[in-house]
Amino acid sequence: MNLLSALKETVRLCGDHSAYVFQGEKTSYKEYFELVTEFASGLNQMGVKKGDHVALVLGNSPEFMIGLYGALKAGATVIPINPNFTPDEITYIIQNGDVKAIICLDSLVPLLKKIEQNLSYVNNIIVCPTSEERLSVSSFELKMKTFLDVLDAGLNESPDISINDDDTAVILYTSGTTGKPKGAMLTHYNLYSNARDVVSFLQYSKNDKVIGCLPMFHVFCLTVVINASLVCGSTILISTKFNPQEVFQISNQYGATVFAGVPTMYNFLLHFEKGNPLDFKNMRLCVSGGASMPLSLLEKFEGKFNVKISEGYGLSEASPVTCFNPLHRPRKAGSIGTTIMNVESKVVNKFGEEVPVGEIGELIIKGPNVMKGYYKMPDETKIAIRGGWLYTGDLARMDNEGYFYIVDRIKDLIIVGGYNVYPREVEEVLYKHSDIVEAVVIGEHDETFGEVVKAFVVAKKSNLSQEELLMYCKEHLVKYKIPKNIEFLEELPKNSTGKIVRRVLRKPIISRNN
Repeated sequence: MNLLSALKETVRLCGDHSAYVFQGEKTSYKEYFELVTEFASGLNQMGVKKGDHVALVLGNSPEFMIGLYGALKAGATVIPINPNFTPDEITYIIQNGDVKAIICLDSLVPLLKKIEQNLSYVNNIIVCPTSEERLSVSSFELKMKTFLDVLDAGLNESPDISINDDDTAVILYTSGTTGKPKGAMLTHYNLYSNARDVVSFLQYSKNDKVIGCLPMFHVFCLTVVINASLVCGSTILISTKFNPQEVFQISNQYGATVFAGVPTMYNFLLHFEKGNPLDFKNMRLCVSGGASMPLSLLEKFEGKFNVKISEGYGLSEASPVTCFNPLHRPRKAGSIGTTIMNVESKVVNKFGEEVPVGEIGELIIKGPNVMKGYYKMPDETKIAIRGGWLYTGDLARMDNEGYFYIVDRIKDLIIVGGYNVYPREVEEVLYKHSDIVEAVVIGEHDETFGEVVKAFVVAKKSNLSQEELLMYCKEHLVKYKIPKNIEFLEELPKNSTGKIVRRVLRKPIISRNN
């Protein structure tokens, strides 16, 4: 079984059920599968062969979903790319990923023209029009077709291409904290097994209506929203991007039952003045991932909207989900929950030996969801996967009931005069201050202590002073954990999913203090 065969089974069982809703228009599973088949056939007629790499540079849209499964059905390997990336970032992935065809927004054509000299081995560019204006694409005319051209050229039956479980379905380029992004190769079975196990663990069904506002090119959305829904027949409520007002409106209009987001999204929803708890009246489950959720945010959100948040954990190299807080056992605030079925997790020391319950070590993962390796990076693969275990690079601990707690990234650990400081514990204190909206902590070089703690915060009121906040920290933190510097910002830097990006804060930025 893989994603394609699972989709066929969903069509057989509930073909007339809505696969997705976009801008008020519903598309049934039968209609969706027909579009996927036609697109796969069109790709094959364009010369896309089994094993070719196809870049998908699109935002949230039906075209993304059709392009993704159409390319997989054509036997291709899909490389999702953030359409907001810079020319250099897109060029690197296209070149490193040996891309043969690109499916992109028409707004990206000028960018592609700038890097045309790097696209000599790209045979086809498929453009999704977002306007009725004719594009000036003379230099690409031989390579370019519109998305509709490919659909129109496709047949109702695409060639029956054999798909093996171990074939690479998707290559996800990880953002990484240092060096160039690495392409995590996820097989058809990696992705199917993780979607299947998420469905089972979170009890998705065809009655669920899942809000899709996470970026579709991101693995969180790819598995928890798209693949999991298609495996069991849920309806995806597609939103082009995260917008609090739209989330509440969609939830109310269609009776959404599942929302998946990162902590920053929950923070925006909580502070949205027109956010009405009645808009979430049908919501049975909220899931959070991508970063640790501050306890105060979790408690305030649940209190206001009367819905439990199941915090989980994952990473691109694991397709991505490994843990979620279970639905029928106590939800432990601050925990990423227990390991989902068919996946193993344990905490180990630097020698790879499992540490006692409660002790901190590196979290490692094993299961059918773990990638086959990094594309063209055998040495990095050997470092990441040892003895069949994926080493996550995250510090964690496990309690005596099997719940895991992420302490911090190993690379984010701050050592002040020989003492370990985990950024999250300082951030938790800051978030509890009534005037703090967001906070993040990093280590800063210091001649005396090696490193000291530096905090960046977004405050509700402009007259909150550094001195006032430091006094507050002294009441709740031991001396070496107290930030030496606190910088006030209008907003914290975030990536496409809304996750706070620490590495940007290590560079000069404009703050409220300036």
